[in-house]
Amino acid sequence: MDTYVMQVAGMTCDSCNDHVAEALSRPGATDIVADWRKGEARFSAQDPDFERLSAEITGAGYGPGAVRHVTSATPREEGHLSDADYDLAIVGSGSAAFAAAIRASDLGARVAMIERGEIGGTCVNVGCVPSKAMLRAAEACFRANHPVHRGVPTTCGPVDLDELVRHTDELVADLRQQKYLDLVTAYGFELIRGEARFVGPEALDVEGRRIVADRYLVATGASPAVPPIQGLAEAGYLTSTDALQLRSLPPAIAVIGANAIGLELGQLFLHLGSRVEFFDVAERIAPFEEPEVSDALSTILEGEGAGVHPVAQITAVRADAGRRIVVAEIAGASREFPVDEVLVAAGRRPNTADLVLSAAGVQVDERGAIVIDERSQTTNPRIFAAGDCTGAPQFVYVAAHQGALAAENALSAEGRTLDLSALPRVTFTNPQIAAVGVTEAQAREAGHEVKVSELGLDKVPRALVNRDTRGLVKLVADARTDRLLGASMLAEGAGDAIQAAVLAVKFGLTTRELAETFHPYLTMAEALKLAAQAFDRDVALLSCCAA
Repeated sequence: MDTYVMQVAGMTCDSCNDHVAEALSRPGATDIVADWRKGEARFSAQDPDFERLSAEITGAGYGPGAVRHVTSATPREEGHLSDADYDLAIVGSGSAAFAAAIRASDLGARVAMIERGEIGGTCVNVGCVPSKAMLRAAEACFRANHPVHRGVPTTCGPVDLDELVRHTDELVADLRQQKYLDLVTAYGFELIRGEARFVGPEALDVEGRRIVADRYLVATGASPAVPPIQGLAEAGYLTSTDALQLRSLPPAIAVIGANAIGLELGQLFLHLGSRVEFFDVAERIAPFEEPEVSDALSTILEGEGAGVHPVAQITAVRADAGRRIVVAEIAGASREFPVDEVLVAAGRRPNTADLVLSAAGVQVDERGAIVIDERSQTTNPRIFAAGDCTGAPQFVYVAAHQGALAAENALSAEGRTLDLSALPRVTFTNPQIAAVGVTEAQAREAGHEVKVSELGLDKVPRALVNRDTRGLVKLVADARTDRLLGASMLAEGAGDAIQAAVLAVKFGLTTRELAETFHPYLTMAEALKLAAQAFDRDVALLSCCAA
């Protein structure tokens, strides 16, 4: 007996569900679940007569559509638990969890999602959505106070941070409802509230309720990590979550950690009017990007009034008359920085400590990240994991992709693997950092004979008309094959423009093919074309749009 899903147009209520189910039952379909919200009907049948099924739907007054064969709701028969309450139980409710639940529902599985806190996970509640909304507001404020176009004077008045946060919270609430809570009903999986912990290799306990599933997916995300700095806890500090809820603007703030989160939030407060000091133990800020990008961003931040302190070891933080004193070892000397707030942005730790994974035979690494194989399966074959609670790159789009992949592997024999070879990354500073593929150093370490093109934005028409030429583009290619291996951009809109390079890396384009591809004039995407042309010629000697 196989399971199928038929698209059905014209259903508008629960009564329609009953009419459609009755129509499908006449030709012998069984286990029928019609859903007017999703516009489909799921059913089981042995060698179904699709023409008759469609005719019955038409006769009932609805529009039959495409039919797809889906994987059986029962996972692989090997090791099947006959007393399972669900085919897949998901712990967590963020992007990885919802992508998994949607994919599992498409496959006909009985799905439960377990959440102890706010539904939606980090991205919508305390991460991507609120931070990018506030970054956009801060950018508007900064641009207004730093006009670049003669004849168009602009200013920004005092910032009402309390009102800005309230406005952001409204957006968060709307998206949490539309993109998460409403989907529970739309897809029909069960949402269980409470703390989940494993009580063995085949069962969970949720607030005293025993839950048994054929397969499990752990997608519990991660939380801000706090380094063991003397006096930090006593003096008080902010995490990224706390920083986004401040209701008054701190006059001065220290940011410990100058990678993506620290850079974004630090520049947010810088643009709103705070004095900001960035610290990082690495030899440069944005340490995983190309050195040229790090150096250029340092110059930009310093030009905006920030202090930038790489190779800085924070030795202590102490309270002093309502303020904080950050003590840092820099270039062999101890220096003190008086600030009003200390933002800790030193990475994130997986949320796995309360799951009692040891009871389920699930291995974690020294950071608490769940150890998985290329199929997202843990050391317990019944349990899969996805997202920030694993060692995967901590991007929301990676979590979602991995969640769907894990659900498919858990419920079928697909054996899909995660391919990160063309993974883009974006840091939403202004200008933005965006990159894909490998850096020059990584390409050389991998044994490539490398050629490099670096192009300043003063050669890019879009940047010139914007009156903002801060930034650069760097391309890394294999010198023998001309294949593009990596691309990095520091530019306004780099996060959008980088997608062209993502496709080029994914599909093995050469720099010549990239240069010969149409790029619209006066877009930042054209910077990629110009950088590709710069491998062979001086683009300063080209006319506008010269091929």
